[in-house]
Amino acid sequence: MTQVKLLDSVRIKMRTLGYSPRTIDAYTNWIKRYVIFNNKIHPSKLKAENINMFLSYLSNKENVSPSTQNQALNAIVFLYKKVLKIDIGDFGGFEKAKRKLHIPVVLSRNEVKRVLSYVDKKHWLICALLYGTGMRLSEGLRLRIKDIDFDYKQIIVRDGKGGKDRITVLPSSLINSLKKQIAYSKQVHIEDLKKGKGYTILPYALRKKYPNAAKETKWQYVFIANKYVYDKNSKITYRYHIHESSVQKAIKTAAKLSGIDKMITPHTLRHSFATHLLEQGYNIRTVQELLGHKSVKTTMIYTHVLNKGGLGVISPLD
Repeated sequence: MTQVKLLDSVRIKMRTLGYSPRTIDAYTNWIKRYVIFNNKIHPSKLKAENINMFLSYLSNKENVSPSTQNQALNAIVFLYKKVLKIDIGDFGGFEKAKRKLHIPVVLSRNEVKRVLSYVDKKHWLICALLYGTGMRLSEGLRLRIKDIDFDYKQIIVRDGKGGKDRITVLPSSLINSLKKQIAYSKQVHIEDLKKGKGYTILPYALRKKYPNAAKETKWQYVFIANKYVYDKNSKITYRYHIHESSVQKAIKTAAKLSGIDKMITPHTLRHSFATHLLEQGYNIRTVQELLGHKSVKTTMIYTHVLNKGGLGVISPLD
């Protein structure tokens, strides 16, 4: 089995099991790096010590984070268990990546308003939604029409980090703008159907189980792209969501125009959402659920950046 065929087998297996395109790309990339690291020897001929050496290399030489090393580990485990169906044995003797405490960049409420005021009209709503809901950029872009509940003022985040669904708050101030955006997406979908198109991308398992769902209105993305995407596997032209790079550029431009000297990215809006909720007195467990953190320890990082609720210390100079 050549390397190309191996990676194809991994992709097919992952699609069958319903993995997201993002995860498929990540896993195949790690498996490719694993094979190259071992001089392109087929993984079926490698042993546990080869896995340990690769994972230790990532920690010692590449200085990757624990989460990155863990993703590489998960990709390799998937390869052996699900694709090659080989019991590789115990390979827990690798050097663990050390977790470093990085204080996230957080904007004040006034700074958030300033940045958003400079975001262009096309990207303003998705950027405001990231701050108002605490969603990751990828989660916000993957929103489907069916995932927004206006009556209960909540959003269902599908297939978040770790493959889990969760519910987050829908800001009342964005309801009218979201309804207009959805109306626009629906109108574009109607025009696409008239052209014999109207397909959107669905997880592989759903596409097989519900072949007509890809043309249903409720499955369409909220933030649709202007152009179509051709999928080589299904040989179908899809209407996808806007690209994340366009949102990243919009935030970068807005941050520069705002004159705020901080490293600001779309993820900064998520950090600010969490910190501001804690400042308002919300329980950290509530914030944990809204963010979709597996452990409350991850959410605790935001207590380090609170203006008053963290240290509670007044400088002697003051």
